[in-house]
Amino acid sequence: MSQYTHRLSTATLTLKDAKGNPMPGRKVEVDLSRHEFLFGSGCFWLQMLLNPATPPQLKETFQKYWDLWSPVFNYATLPFYQGRYEPVEGQTKEEETLRAAKHLKENGYTVKGHPLCWHTASALWLLEKDNKAVLENQLARIRREIGAFHDYVTLWDVINEVVIMPIFEKQENAITRLCQEMGRVPLVKAVFDMARQMDPNATLLLNDFNTSESYRQLIEDCLAAGVPIDVIGIQSHQHQGFWGMDKLLEVLDRFASFGKPMHFTENTFVSGDLMPAHIVDLNDWQVPEWPSTPEGEDRQARDLLTMLDTLFAHPQVEAFTTWDFEDGAWLGAPSGLVHKDGTPKPSYEALKQRVLKDWHTNLTLMTDENSQVSVEGFRGLYSLKCDGMETTFTLNKTDKELTVQLG
Repeated sequence: MSQYTHRLSTATLTLKDAKGNPMPGRKVEVDLSRHEFLFGSGCFWLQMLLNPATPPQLKETFQKYWDLWSPVFNYATLPFYQGRYEPVEGQTKEEETLRAAKHLKENGYTVKGHPLCWHTASALWLLEKDNKAVLENQLARIRREIGAFHDYVTLWDVINEVVIMPIFEKQENAITRLCQEMGRVPLVKAVFDMARQMDPNATLLLNDFNTSESYRQLIEDCLAAGVPIDVIGIQSHQHQGFWGMDKLLEVLDRFASFGKPMHFTENTFVSGDLMPAHIVDLNDWQVPEWPSTPEGEDRQARDLLTMLDTLFAHPQVEAFTTWDFEDGAWLGAPSGLVHKDGTPKPSYEALKQRVLKDWHTNLTLMTDENSQVSVEGFRGLYSLKCDGMETTFTLNKTDKELTVQLG
């Protein structure tokens, strides 16, 4: 456990009953309910589960996903790609997305929106606008989305994959054209400033799959320009196999140098044949079938744990998101922790073992003559039971003395 001491805290709890009386000599049970560290996945399927129009058979599968997802994860990413979220100007998927965000927040989960601005999956109708109008639209979209989701979405990928944005040639799009005219840093600053204005308390991420010096330089330039980046987002889609420890440690060192939190926002390991090494753009690999295999599933579980253990041991990493919870979600790849039918893979069981057992705190204690107990454990939200009553408290980095009232 020594490599995870930065995930642990100790606090002295003073227990009082409903009338404020001390409670010495009482048996107390404390149990970690939600980690401070964010264990996440893409949860695009949740919108279908909660949609009354979803056919019963599909809903049954999505319910299986939820039953497996909900006890292990504490963090969900929901889709805001403008081309899908607003396929016709002014006609959005706000209702179904808000339904999912509310469901998650009301059940105690942290929610992130992905992304507010991106050249890929951008709205085709933006092409008809000049660059000034495109920028106005992006800023208005940020105002609208953050305004509507303010109470439920607390993290945002504000702008996605800026390193490649002005040189992107796959398909014509208005965001690349805008970035070419404005430059990377001014565009990033414009959208970040609007996001910060709309929600001063939100956690704002810059996110990219490019983990090279180019991304580090972009971040440095943005920070020098006063861009309010809270978190550095790092994608790690590893369809061609595990990066290896040398690259992983190199990436961590490169971006830890800013002293900011890092989120590994999109992580992928496949449980079937690896994508050929000569493929540069992962989207170019199109196969009619991409089955999961027993050997691939064992490899996926091993690689997932190697990556996760390394990230959990790094004090600046605060979140790890498995991009596909279910197979076939992106590129048709066997990249989920569960099969399409909702049966779990070894990778799911491996993650569950870490979150609910290896990195879990469950204690039975007795209050002393001062009605106090000392709790040491992983940081996060705890349930506390005593004398048939139950309440919650949070173990964090700063609060060392807590008063807990029951009843």
